Amino acid sequence: MTTSRHLIYGRPVGAAFLLLVGGVAHLADRPWADLPWWAGLLIVGLPMAVRTVIGMLRGRFAADVVAALSVVTAIALVQPLAGLVIVLMQTGGEALDRYAEGRASEAVRTLEADAPRSAHRRSGAALEEIAVDQIRVDDLLLVRPGEMVPCDGIVVEGDSSVDTSRLTGEPLPVHATAETSLPSGSLNLESPLTLRSTRVAAESQYALIVGLVRSAQASKAPLQREADRWAVWFTPLTLVVCAIAWLVSGDPLRVLAVLVVATPCPLILAAPVAMIGGIDRGARLGMIFRHGTALEQLGRATVAVLDKTGTVTVGRPEVERVEVLDGSSADPILADVAAVELGSGHHLARSVVAAAESRGVAIPAATGILEGAGRGVIGTVGGRTVSVGSLSWISEGAPTAVEAFAAQGDRAGLVAYVAIAGRPVAALHFADRLRPEAATTVAALRALGFHRILLLSGDHAAHAADVAEKLGITEVRGELLPGDKLTAVRELQADGERVLMVGDGTNDAPALSAAEAGVALAAHGGGVSAEAAGLVLLQDDLGRLPLAIALSRRTVRVARQSIGAGLGLSATGMVFAAMGLLTPVAGALTQEIIDVAVILWALRAAAPLAPLAVASP
Repeated sequence: MTTSRHLIYGRPVGAAFLLLVGGVAHLADRPWADLPWWAGLLIVGLPMAVRTVIGMLRGRFAADVVAALSVVTAIALVQPLAGLVIVLMQTGGEALDRYAEGRASEAVRTLEADAPRSAHRRSGAALEEIAVDQIRVDDLLLVRPGEMVPCDGIVVEGDSSVDTSRLTGEPLPVHATAETSLPSGSLNLESPLTLRSTRVAAESQYALIVGLVRSAQASKAPLQREADRWAVWFTPLTLVVCAIAWLVSGDPLRVLAVLVVATPCPLILAAPVAMIGGIDRGARLGMIFRHGTALEQLGRATVAVLDKTGTVTVGRPEVERVEVLDGSSADPILADVAAVELGSGHHLARSVVAAAESRGVAIPAATGILEGAGRGVIGTVGGRTVSVGSLSWISEGAPTAVEAFAAQGDRAGLVAYVAIAGRPVAALHFADRLRPEAATTVAALRALGFHRILLLSGDHAAHAADVAEKLGITEVRGELLPGDKLTAVRELQADGERVLMVGDGTNDAPALSAAEAGVALAAHGGGVSAEAAGLVLLQDDLGRLPLAIALSRRTVRVARQSIGAGLGLSATGMVFAAMGLLTPVAGALTQEIIDVAVILWALRAAAPLAPLAVASP
């Protein structure tokens, strides 16, 4: 905790302590009983008033102005108790406001912590480990299995699967061979690769994402406090009533009484208390709002932008269908393939086994399993040789495989081929699938008033269009880089829209940071996307999004109701004070009662959320 935060939380604690000490001293009839009140007023209250005056000189006229006038007037009229009560409520509101804001986003720091730190550079037959900032264009770099690609480059040697989902959002690994371009930050999964660097690390794709997130956050203006909006008219009204009280009575104590009862503590307290209540209710539902601004902005969004992979889709390749060459049943073949895949470490092996299990297929035992890194796996099942993997892999034991599969036509997407007993028999087609709740979530967003819903993806445009069609989304863009998604968000904002962006990957982080309301799905760890977003959905359930929007709208509504009711009661108290029916101390106590009522009303934001609470704020 920084020094400034110590001060913010320490001021109301100090004011409350000195208020209590002075009260006890008065009850004991001590001659120095006013001293603690004066100490609190001068040590805590006077600096508060000075800060407000400085703000006024800089053109900031907010709710603090009336509180500062109350403090100064209390000092001038020797009314320390009334002044210290106002100080307590003002500093307490500031502390609540800071608490409701939460911690600042750490997206850039998280990105930089995850960045590649070192690389292995080939120099003839030698291999040296160097820092990534020592990489030069055209260096030959060795990337071992499990290592990140340190800079943008082109493969010159090797054959492996590479996970680029952090950069592109595409769930299916890239089959990297000679001449394949790889971005920095992608992960080599299986076999060693040698690549030639095409950019230095500082200019590569991963570094570009870091810069995009940093600039997006820096350009995002903080939300103006709800109190300051209402103070625009309430503060002048208070000063008018003070002037009338002075002109009618000539009594300065009436002016102080008006000021203390009119000190807009409802403005200072209501919004933070309601926001804290909404944040707490969200946390109970597995929805983590990182600050009050995120909670407020979510319900005000007008356009929804959805990432495809891992957001509206599951984000993991699964067996979509089994293409059997002779048209016979796929189950026996899937059982044999699953048997050899049980002994494989390939990223698709679990998908094959899961497909067999979902069909209720009994998986037999396999022996003699041998895996060719990045190519396939072979084993013996029931005395027959079963081979699954790339076409070149199974062709080694089934010479007719190339001709057999070529006769069936082209096969787009990710495919694994199967040969049994030296004969090509089937092709396994893998694809990502829609989340079961995706369609109902899109329908709920429309019911909540989102007049435009867009689908953005780093995946192929045809795949993205197919998913959009299934969801009834008409605006879709594919093959986007992280900067392209950020540009799309900026274009919507330039058109006057308030953007809700939902994503789950590193490639979504810049857009999540730039959007008014960034939402990350983080059931599998979250990472950078969770740090860049204002709301993190801990459960792997996109259907929580409409509930979060309803919570945001209710919280803002409760905060505004609390503010309105509090200011109405304060205005009534001002009339009584101007008529001389309330002393300064009585006015301060009246304001305390109003504050308690406002807080109790604002706490309704923490109540359980009704399923149909979807009204606009």
